Amino acid sequence: MPLETHTATSSSPQSYSLAQRILHWLTALLVFFNLLFPDGMNAWNRSMRLNGTATADQIASANIHAWAGIAILVVVALRLLLRATQGVPAPSAEEPALLRAAASIAHGLLYLLLLAMPLSGMAAYYFGISAAGSVHAEILKVVLWAVIGLHVLGALAHQFYWKSDRLRRMTVG
Repeated sequence: MPLETHTATSSSPQSYSLAQRILHWLTALLVFFNLLFPDGMNAWNRSMRLNGTATADQIASANIHAWAGIAILVVVALRLLLRATQGVPAPSAEEPALLRAAASIAHGLLYLLLLAMPLSGMAAYYFGISAAGSVHAEILKVVLWAVIGLHVLGALAHQFYWKSDRLRRMTVG
């Protein structure tokens, strides 16, 4: 089943489940935490490149970033499992077909990034694959910010332009 392009059926839920909504917002919090506060990992990385060692504080800060990334990976896996077992509400009929297709692609890319970011970060931090760290911090991070921006703009368009209930379904149900 594609992420967002299925048609409305009697089996499509009217809203996201409470578990889906909690996991969505938990994902958002963890992602924003790691995107906005990467300083611990950056300090550890810089120290390792320059000195080959890091202080206990740098290691602890880097571990917090890494553990948040692992939490993102686990939460996203749970989200995908719930999505597969519980389904998602049908797309809004008010939205043009081209934009529904774009939303489906954006959601697929978002899920891919939410899996690739932690995996590339783990490859760099735990296995010392520096190329993975470069892809993680220099490419995937920028693409993730862009896709998050599109995701937020899409939610706002649903709320204020199409006046659909899409945002309500992901907040209060």
